[in-house]
Amino acid sequence: MASLLPSRHYWRTSWTIALHVPLPGTHNQLCIPLPNLRAFHVASVSRYGRRKGYALVFSVYAAILLIIYAMLPPFGVASTLVFRREDLERIWKWEIESGHYPTTHLIPKELGLRPVDNPALPMNEADDSGHGTGPKRFYLNVEAKPPDVAYAPRPIAGSVADLDVLMEHCDVSDNRYVRDCLEVLSVGAGLDKDSRGRPISTEWKNYLFVVTPSIPTRAVRSLFSSPKDTRGADRLLDAKFIKKLTAKWEPSPISLPPTHEHHAYSSTNGPCDPNDPRIFHMFWTGQFTDKPYFAIISYLFTQNLGLHEPDYEDERVFCRPQLWFWINPDSAVTQPSQNAHSNMIKELQGNDWSSPFLRPRFSRAIQFKVWNTTEQLDSLPELKNDWRNVGSVFKSFGKTYSSDRAASSSSSSYDRLSVIMSDMARFILCQRFGGIYLDADMIFLRDWEELWGWKGSFSYRWAFRERYNTAVLRLNKGSALGTFLLRTALKNELDFHPIPASNYVKHGKLDALLYRAPGALFDPAWMNADGYQRDRPPQPYFKKFTDFFDTRSPVGDSPQALGFDGFFKGAFAYHYHNSWEKPVDPGQNWPNPGQFGNDTTVLAEFSDTERDLSWSTVLKRTFEAYIRGERPNMYGEWILP
Repeated sequence: MASLLPSRHYWRTSWTIALHVPLPGTHNQLCIPLPNLRAFHVASVSRYGRRKGYALVFSVYAAILLIIYAMLPPFGVASTLVFRREDLERIWKWEIESGHYPTTHLIPKELGLRPVDNPALPMNEADDSGHGTGPKRFYLNVEAKPPDVAYAPRPIAGSVADLDVLMEHCDVSDNRYVRDCLEVLSVGAGLDKDSRGRPISTEWKNYLFVVTPSIPTRAVRSLFSSPKDTRGADRLLDAKFIKKLTAKWEPSPISLPPTHEHHAYSSTNGPCDPNDPRIFHMFWTGQFTDKPYFAIISYLFTQNLGLHEPDYEDERVFCRPQLWFWINPDSAVTQPSQNAHSNMIKELQGNDWSSPFLRPRFSRAIQFKVWNTTEQLDSLPELKNDWRNVGSVFKSFGKTYSSDRAASSSSSSYDRLSVIMSDMARFILCQRFGGIYLDADMIFLRDWEELWGWKGSFSYRWAFRERYNTAVLRLNKGSALGTFLLRTALKNELDFHPIPASNYVKHGKLDALLYRAPGALFDPAWMNADGYQRDRPPQPYFKKFTDFFDTRSPVGDSPQALGFDGFFKGAFAYHYHNSWEKPVDPGQNWPNPGQFGNDTTVLAEFSDTERDLSWSTVLKRTFEAYIRGERPNMYGEWILP
């Protein structure tokens, strides 16, 4: 008998569904249980109502997506990392203990680095990751003293530029203007002389300091050390460092030399630090032209070389920098012969642009050296056993160039291989010899004494982008950071382009070790050339880099009216970005060093048909007038023959 009661049907469903995946080579299938999102959706709506149910479903879906996103490697640039976290920690420790971290910037917490004594920071100046054990800093108020106010004072020996303070005034990410940054740079160094038009703002901090003699301090590592087992935490930290997919981890532990002994200037035996040679490096390929000539005469005009002193040979008076000018005689792909050095000197002697710098008067300030790619690569333990296994040493920004390609036939042609070679040369030279590398399309604008005092490594910011432009690069000789950069570049097919190099330190959490200095210090026109800050530009105002050589008619009189003093005053250098084909001085496209020239240049008559002179022309003639003995340099010093 059929029941008269109404029947009830209950819909049942499973919270999971099965995904069947065929196994290759068999008739079996792999059953993978997955959450049944449809069942969750129906249950949520039926229990909580449409509005709350949909909100709950959306929240769960969003949480699932966030978890998946967190577990995936970062999108965008593929990882370049080849060092394990514990070796990155060792690199940080080596650099800090060597006194190469004079900044208060925090160390990335992802490294899990325990606090380290930092001899480059004053005592009682610390952050969450370190402890200052160095001498006290005394910040300077530098200004010209009457009656000697016509020229700026030469920097105090041993003075240091505090890049942290400069970042407060010059960081474009914080909407700081290059114009204001240059004013801080100029006033802080006394470059404004007697022309200070307003009182110094109370918001400004002096950025130059000197240190007192070091006082031995007890080690405080025991106060920070922890004997606790941190293996679990270390595994969590390790997961945040993703290896380059096509490379193996570097052998661990990383092989590093003993740490450098940190020397404050006042505690060294003599003015020079043996661990920190003051060497400027520049690289050039092919025939010597007006561009390297321009760079060298700006170096003579600004740096403390003792050319105004009769005891020029006395190294005990001050620490004289040297310019090592590296020349690849033929092209980027040609290996020098055994007679390369003598052939180079002979060619330089016969070239009117270079012959003045071979005079004995400049022998202690300038050295010309032959670049030999094979010898340089074999000289470094980080590269010598492995670089030949790389397919080509000519790789830039991920693109490989054949070494069989012919180099440029003239200096006005753009030789891509030479640019790639120079990208590599700067890292090799700084790691091997120490010092600071500059591109040959840069001119010096002031003494670099205060930058030599900053013992950390640095480059400068790529305009508004948060990456490096290695047109200026300082690395300490044989440093752990240099080892990291060379080995990482090797595993990335020797790609030393600035953008990949920026990724190397970023992926390794070492970017704080390579200080990204404000671009205004070395490249003050770049922001305007890229279209930024044109509402308040610095002086001079360049809308494009070629304005340096082709000064626009409406402002054509300003170079002559203002002269060297009106050209980005405060900046340490100016980078004009190539323009190799444009003559520095079209009206007098010839060297004019007077007493230091050869018979051809001394007796030459220069026809000048230009009415309005460009900035490049005015600066070249200013530097040459100093070398000829017709005017002093920017610090009021006259050259002695």
